[in-house]
Amino acid sequence: MKLSAAIKLLTALAFSATLTSLALAHEADSTHPNAIAPTGSLLKADAAGVSAAWLAKAKAEYPLDACMISGDKLEGGDMGPPLDYVYRQEGQPDRLIRFCCPHCLRDFKKDAAKFLKQLDDATAAKAKTATSK
Repeated sequence: MKLSAAIKLLTALAFSATLTSLALAHEADSTHPNAIAPTGSLLKADAAGVSAAWLAKAKAEYPLDACMISGDKLEGGDMGPPLDYVYRQEGQPDRLIRFCCPHCLRDFKKDAAKFLKQLDDATAAKAKTATSK
């Protein structure tokens, strides 16, 4: 009887550990809009606590006319109005990130560093064009 009880206990513990690891893996791969991105956090612009003036300026200076993930137009595109998010990274200023749809938001979270570099490159190219005029 004692051996049977020990086996049941070990089975229950193994099952519990499996469920816990699956839950943690799911939590880290969350597609919730305000989930933490790999190196920072991504918050909906209207919930990020940024001022309307900051948001208006960031939109005016945003270097891309199309979604960095899909290539679809941000303003006046088929996907409706763009989804505006604020990317926060410790020690860095807030950044506006714009998406055409929630699917692109998920793709951004999978490789945020890649898309942030793409945005940085577009910002640098826009600044270079502005200074050469």
